[in-house]
Amino acid sequence: MNIFVAGLSYQISDADLKELFEEYGEVSSAKIITDRDSRRSKGYGFVEMDDEAQGQRAIEELNGAEYDGRTLSVSVARPRAEGGDRPRNNFNRGGGYGNRERSNRY
Repeated sequence: MNIFVAGLSYQISDADLKELFEEYGEVSSAKIITDRDSRRSKGYGFVEMDDEAQGQRAIEELNGAEYDGRTLSVSVARPRAEGGDRPRNNFNRGGGYGNRERSNRY
């Protein structure tokens, strides 16, 4: 079972997240999502638990719980959309007002 965890303190590590969920059963993996450039936590992560019942119990007991001064939001992770990553904005492609030629009508 893949579990989504939001509302995490920015100081929480992968090991801290794993330890939190190990109270409810065996954790296959725990990963805090970080910003690609700064490598700082984005405040959410994913936990993988093989046992569905243990995962469901963890979700029920940790959703809305306070951890490290923050209120957690815990749910079953939704699968990614087909095709991998979601589309990204590419602000370098043009089309904005700064890339249009100005009219000489004024």
